[in-house]
Amino acid sequence: MAVTLTASLSVVASNTNLATAGTEVCDLGEGALTISDLPAGSSVISCDAVGRVVTHDGAGVAVPEPGTAVSVEAVTADGEAHGFTLQVAPDGKVSYNLTEGTADTSTAGSDIPDSLAHPATTPEDLSQELDSTNADAPDADAEGAEVADAEALGSPGACSDGAYSTNDVKEYGTYNWYIGDGGMPGALSRNDAKWAFADAINNITDSYNNCGYGDSVGAKANFLAETTYEADINSSSQCTDRDERSTWDAGDLKGTHVAVACTWSWVYPGVKNDLREADVRFNTRDHDFTNKPTSKCSNLYDIRSVGTHEAGHVFGLGHVGSGHDNLTMYTHSFKCTTKARTLGKGDVLALRSVY
Repeated sequence: MAVTLTASLSVVASNTNLATAGTEVCDLGEGALTISDLPAGSSVISCDAVGRVVTHDGAGVAVPEPGTAVSVEAVTADGEAHGFTLQVAPDGKVSYNLTEGTADTSTAGSDIPDSLAHPATTPEDLSQELDSTNADAPDADAEGAEVADAEALGSPGACSDGAYSTNDVKEYGTYNWYIGDGGMPGALSRNDAKWAFADAINNITDSYNNCGYGDSVGAKANFLAETTYEADINSSSQCTDRDERSTWDAGDLKGTHVAVACTWSWVYPGVKNDLREADVRFNTRDHDFTNKPTSKCSNLYDIRSVGTHEAGHVFGLGHVGSGHDNLTMYTHSFKCTTKARTLGKGDVLALRSVY
């Protein structure tokens, strides 16, 4: 049975910066803001807050223009979840989603989650499906990779774990992306990095899995070109102002962050927000990567495993936490294994709930 992780959190708009009489008084001060400085219900117009950085739990975003949402998601070396969403309504009012492992509550159209408990509403190839022999085994091209961290051994197998979460974002058209300037993870050339990233993105759009689940996901992606632009993510793992170009690159992030994805979307009340840009950066300052883990692998992250996880965020998937270590969208990335290249049951269900 699919287990959908659902929770919601709204930040109470109570702060001394908000006058009870309905006249907003803003005194934001200098430097980065917190969610208490710019609480839910504040107006980015009245407070002149567009472009200011708001931080929460080790991550941050630049406040976007009205009618736009921005999300930051980090896959970490320690398994701690760092990420949140700041949404600005067309009238300028701020709202937040601060909880990891949350699901969008929209129920219109394809936003309705699949349910194995109700086969009549479930795509036919999931309704009667059983795990195939050794379906939870790593991919064949992971031969020789080191055994994953011990906590994964106590979690359900990837093809048995139906847990998932989604964010309030969807690519309604085609995700057009670029390779950024500068060095790439694993010291790959830009051309080799292009193919590694493309494979990771295709793992999501093609629902690639070992569980026997067919691809009924309509998500689409297209590589456009190399660019001199960079991902709009700074060394503090903050989403900066967007440049309207979805870029994958590598560089400096917060030390425990292996990679970070930033997504910007147009606000669509009642259905999922429309993705406008999604950038991904690998942390090559603090972590080392490889494109092909072998038996001699030591302390290296698999580029395509990390990339598949980040591509999941691009297409609207959220994190799952402790106890779901064998799913691609688990908050932590394991070293020297390719298992996250292959989606688990919950990862597939998440995509089907959106697309």
